[in-house]
Amino acid sequence: MIFLVKLIFWISLFIVIYTFIGYGIVLFLITRIKRIFRGKRKITDIHKKKDWPEITLLIAAYNEEDDILDKLENSIQLDYPKEKLNILFVTDGSTDRTTKLLREKAGENIIVEHSDERKGKIAAVDRVMPLVKSPIIIYTDANTFLNKSALKNIVRHFDDEKVGAVAGEKRIEQNTSDHAAGAGEGFYWKYESKLKKWDDELVSVVGAAGELFAIRTELYKPVSSDTIIEDFVMTVGISLAGYRVAYEPEAYATERSSANSKEERKRKVRIAAGGIQAITRLKSAFNFFNNFWLSFAFISHRVLRWTITPFALIILLFTNIYLWQTTQSSIYEFLAYGQILFYLLAIIGLLFESKEIRIKAFFIPYYFCMMNISVIQGIFRHFKGSQSVVWERAKRAQKSI
Repeated sequence: MIFLVKLIFWISLFIVIYTFIGYGIVLFLITRIKRIFRGKRKITDIHKKKDWPEITLLIAAYNEEDDILDKLENSIQLDYPKEKLNILFVTDGSTDRTTKLLREKAGENIIVEHSDERKGKIAAVDRVMPLVKSPIIIYTDANTFLNKSALKNIVRHFDDEKVGAVAGEKRIEQNTSDHAAGAGEGFYWKYESKLKKWDDELVSVVGAAGELFAIRTELYKPVSSDTIIEDFVMTVGISLAGYRVAYEPEAYATERSSANSKEERKRKVRIAAGGIQAITRLKSAFNFFNNFWLSFAFISHRVLRWTITPFALIILLFTNIYLWQTTQSSIYEFLAYGQILFYLLAIIGLLFESKEIRIKAFFIPYYFCMMNISVIQGIFRHFKGSQSVVWERAKRAQKSI
């Protein structure tokens, strides 16, 4: 009995460490070895490139009247030849002034498409894709703002015919008054961005964030209308088709953190439900014989986080306590105290959050626990079939002054 518990404990410990730390270390080492033999990939210098292709910036917006004019202005001011830039807004289902405000600014290269029926983001995007005639399409969200050189930094990657898509970087606007989830979200995305950079060096980015990514228009394939995280499914599909999804950290979309932990948890549960849905539909990504390194990255970076690891954390805690009490081994005692301390910090973080006490030392344990609990909720929501494809908008923090 004790042998079995020990086996379960060590397997669980390995899964947890590998998922959150080990994969990053392995990825770092592999990419460094790869650089020795192949060097770094060469990317076109935006200051030397003169022949820029026509592109379409597609922005799906739902009830974004507070930010939409700022988004439009941000899009217009981006550094890209104006005659080559088309800006396409789709506002399906919006019931506020979003569509009206945009139509007042519409022109030759600023197009606004609206349908009263709300079917979800992917349905809205699919509806307007026939309007896109440019060879490259760039997707971005209405509540995110791009850096001035974002478009050129993305488009330069398409000089490589093997690149089918490009993932930009997501950044969280940090304020000193951020709540625990907001600060934790910022830290999470910094680490996630580093993993994406190394994924790209290894083989291909495993799923782009919807805040900013681009694809070759000819590679667009409609996904099922009930797809929850379409950006992930679309870009993994492009990788599976034999193209590379590049990563460009100098093209970034900045957005405000969630207004509070409740709003951030709402987002995480939905993303987790979408992650499980995507895993069940991307079965070919598990075929190591088709592309070993892509399958390795897909399972290590995505599948473990969205399936086994949150449950392994629970198993790890209880098997550790059992072994500590039954074997009296110092190693189990040390690990048990470490786990108990970590979860106590998370609980203190939760209490401080409710009292609006901002001590960042407790943010990461709290955010880590909230994230994994949200994944478990998302898994159950998926299998219950209760996750709608239509986004329930998460409230964002107030604009920084």
